[in-house]
Amino acid sequence: MKLYYSPLACSLADHIALLEAGAPFERESVNLKTKRTASGADFNDVTRKGYVPALVLDSGEILTENIAVLDWLATEYPTLGIPGNLGRTRVLEALVFISTEVHRSFKPMWHASSETQKAQARATISKLLDILSERLAGNYLFGATPSVADFYLFVMLLWAERFDVGIPPPFVALRRRMASRPAVQAAMRQEGLISLIDSEANAHTREECDHVTG
Repeated sequence: MKLYYSPLACSLADHIALLEAGAPFERESVNLKTKRTASGADFNDVTRKGYVPALVLDSGEILTENIAVLDWLATEYPTLGIPGNLGRTRVLEALVFISTEVHRSFKPMWHASSETQKAQARATISKLLDILSERLAGNYLFGATPSVADFYLFVMLLWAERFDVGIPPPFVALRRRMASRPAVQAAMRQEGLISLIDSEANAHTREECDHVTG
């Protein structure tokens, strides 16, 4: 398999999922402005959509769209999903909400928008995250172990931190918990996001100190 990604894009969720699963894969970064890959190839030859993620399967089939890629990974590697008759449906429910509501609401932050529009977006995102936090069932969205939905949520929480979006306390803890996972750290290092790892580690250390001395 080969994953085409862009640093800190939603494809980070797929990058994390592949590492969590222990799947053998190659990876290549994409400049989304020039549509060129790290090797100099035209990314439009991989997918005319021109955006990440794109996952090339061993069969040669190419999967695009974050929800589709994450769903395929959770099906192929069951530890990335949740068990039960409604397991896949519940994960898809969370993925769709994150994609169509949370992810989409960040658009004003990434583009030339007025401060009023950005303030409105922050309020909207904060409200949506608050709604999603009601889904928490332990350390992660569906219990003691993370699913592909948590990986996608983690990327959104990194974006929230970048753009000063308020997030509910349970998600602050989830973000730090995710950041401490070896697969997450490996993916972020590969994508050149070491400063974000260090930031989360320092925050976690301060939190532990406060807990001990408080």
